[in-house]
Amino acid sequence: MDQARNHWKRNTVLFLVSQCMTLFGSMIVQMAIIWYVTLKTSSGGWVAAFTVCSYLPQFLISFFAGVWADRYSHKKLIVLADAVITLATLIMFFVMPAISSDSVLLSALLVMSMIRSLGAGVQTPAVNAVIPRLVPEEHLMRYNGINATMQSIVQFAAPAAAGAVLSMGTFRSTLLIDILTALLGIGLLSCVLLPKQESSNENASVWTEIKAGIRYSFADKLIGKILIVYGLYILLCVPAGFMAALLVSRVYGDVYWYLTAVELVGFAGMTLGGVLMGVWGGFKSRVKTFAVGLLILSITTIGMGVSPYFILYLVMMFVYSIALTMIQTATTTIIQEKAESSMQGRVFGLMGAMYSGFLPVGMAIFGPLADMMPMQWAIVGSGIALIFVTVYVYSRIGSNLN
Repeated sequence: MDQARNHWKRNTVLFLVSQCMTLFGSMIVQMAIIWYVTLKTSSGGWVAAFTVCSYLPQFLISFFAGVWADRYSHKKLIVLADAVITLATLIMFFVMPAISSDSVLLSALLVMSMIRSLGAGVQTPAVNAVIPRLVPEEHLMRYNGINATMQSIVQFAAPAAAGAVLSMGTFRSTLLIDILTALLGIGLLSCVLLPKQESSNENASVWTEIKAGIRYSFADKLIGKILIVYGLYILLCVPAGFMAALLVSRVYGDVYWYLTAVELVGFAGMTLGGVLMGVWGGFKSRVKTFAVGLLILSITTIGMGVSPYFILYLVMMFVYSIALTMIQTATTTIIQEKAESSMQGRVFGLMGAMYSGFLPVGMAIFGPLADMMPMQWAIVGSGIALIFVTVYVYSRIGSNLN
């Protein structure tokens, strides 16, 4: 595969664009489902059920997906996951007109959400493991930053596209867009040449390989600590990040443009963060980049919790979102550089499990707390906890990367 090495920039761009295409369609459908269920039922139970089905299957499959990513062709796994998701969406597109009962339709959408979550769980470790095979190590941070920028732009554009499609068309129209973008993404991915992949032992059982991956990850002092800190970071981001709309409505006013401004500023910050990492490339020490991102995140989290003015809150949210991208990019790059190629799928599978596992745990903890105490207390408390995490990262983990 010398040709893949010689044309790594072309192949990398094709790969990233293909993934952004499929992400765009998936985001449109995800937004449309949540909006559809919310408007159709006005039920917290149904919304909670769809939220669980968006994360729990992905968490459970991540352990197996990591093994498959180390055993089998990354390209084939990504295409297969996209194809299964597309098939489930296509089936829903054709059967929707025949479903007259709202409860049956909601149940069918619930099943489709579970299948989509499983597909995302299989796809994510393989996608993360492809990039270090395409990009030379000295350029990894920059191209991870470019990837983060592209994904942020897609996440910014998808809600607007979903709103436009739902306003001018129907819910079924969003399903058709997802099918078309998936086919385009698969077509582009088929044009990407990948270097030869080093595979793990296919004769060992999947359970044996899962245990080997967990042992490897946590036996490595750097990777194990980074994964644990990543999980804590996701958990502590819940109050300020994932519950931002609740804070704004309670503190600054239940005004739609306030909520819209928060979303726009957040996506703008993540986009700028990706551009920053793509141009700058971070500090020479990846852990220093990780720690600085955490420190900025900690300070802005506390700032959002104590800000008496909405404009100041938006400024904090903007900087907070830049820090989010710094942390995510640094985490991915550290694993890509430090994990053995034959283990990267399993390590990224664990990273995906940390995200899809700690996020709902955080919602389960901070959601009830938000009804028992002022929301600002939870946000300030999480910010202070993040400062302690930052000190731990800089003092105890930084020495592993000299």
